[in-house]
Amino acid sequence: MRGERRGPRVVVTGIGCVTPIGTGVDGLWEGLRAERSSVRSLTRFDPTPFRSRVAAEVDAFDPLDHMDAKRARRLDRFGQFSVAAARLALRDAGLERRAPPADRVAVVMGSALGGIAFAEAQHLRYLEGGIRAVEPALALLVFTGAASCHVAIEFGFTGPNETNGMSCAAGAIAIGRALRLLRAGEADVALAGGVEAPLSPLCYGAFALLRAMSTRNDDPASASRPFDRDRDGFVMGEGAAVLVLETMEHATRRDAHVYAELAGFGCTNDAYHLAAPRPDAEASARAMALALRDAGMTPDEVEYVNAHGSSTPLNDPTETLAIKRALGERAHRVPVSGTKGYYGHPLGASGAIEAGICALALERGWVPPTLNLRDPDPQCDLDYCSGHGRELRVLTALSNSFGFGGVNACLAFRSAETR
Repeated sequence: MRGERRGPRVVVTGIGCVTPIGTGVDGLWEGLRAERSSVRSLTRFDPTPFRSRVAAEVDAFDPLDHMDAKRARRLDRFGQFSVAAARLALRDAGLERRAPPADRVAVVMGSALGGIAFAEAQHLRYLEGGIRAVEPALALLVFTGAASCHVAIEFGFTGPNETNGMSCAAGAIAIGRALRLLRAGEADVALAGGVEAPLSPLCYGAFALLRAMSTRNDDPASASRPFDRDRDGFVMGEGAAVLVLETMEHATRRDAHVYAELAGFGCTNDAYHLAAPRPDAEASARAMALALRDAGMTPDEVEYVNAHGSSTPLNDPTETLAIKRALGERAHRVPVSGTKGYYGHPLGASGAIEAGICALALERGWVPPTLNLRDPDPQCDLDYCSGHGRELRVLTALSNSFGFGGVNACLAFRSAETR
């Protein structure tokens, strides 16, 4: 049954990203079109103690491209990514120098681990030199909420501000929360997205201890292989993405470029296990159904799905089942991409990066492939876009983000052409 839109329409007018495959909207798109993985042997620190030794790192990032030197020195990598992605998004939206009234701009972010890597580095300094060796601002930099606060301070935005820590679904949930704030009239514009900078020995090693990450150390580029029979775990990544969201009225008034409409959001919890998804996929399928209902869309209207596709043995078949439960027979006729083969799994940033990918796919008529899908798992029997991307004009899309703790989030998008 078709649902009803709640409140004003909300559109995506800016995309800012810092990812292993490219920075900025053009860098992201060029990286996708290149159809190459950025995963390689980990270089940030010596990974030899661990079973897993591959990652997707952001190599070309220079904070001075996005902020002055004084500001860059005061922020850790997590904070630098946050501010950089927000600035790129504002610039892309044409709002960097002519933003709306500060109290009408919301900042909503998500991150699984916040400033954990910086905290780890400071702990080593403490062990070596005592408390006087520790960065005085440590407590102010490591809390997860620093992501949205850094952005608000950098640009002077005084509207609603929040950062959630809901694991790998955090970025998608932030975008969904921003949608609701705009519909409720609490803001005219929102910067929403996710950020993660988790590549430090203790953090990386903790996931290695869980045996959750790929050990394909001799072939890093093929380590992340969503829906493939030979997948053996996710590949940790880093990065950030921020979307500029506006009410349609506000965007139209300033003649803004619109990438896509953000039409719906659904969020549920498995209430099952901290690491394993619920086997029957009931809650993850319901998140998709809720997003569709929120968007006023039916399953038969869905034309593309960007899957969470973490490349883990349990998640991929469970997500396949969720898509089938949510879309019914339609599931077998819809192209599905798992794009983490490109940039690994940047945890709380992944849902925001993939939301940006969905908006670009709708605008530019090209659906990215699922890299490294060479021998499909029989349990993963949908059209997962193996091989190469497709020139395909789609008008609607869903983006799934599932996380530790059983968190499930889904965003629904419409093409700007449907306005």
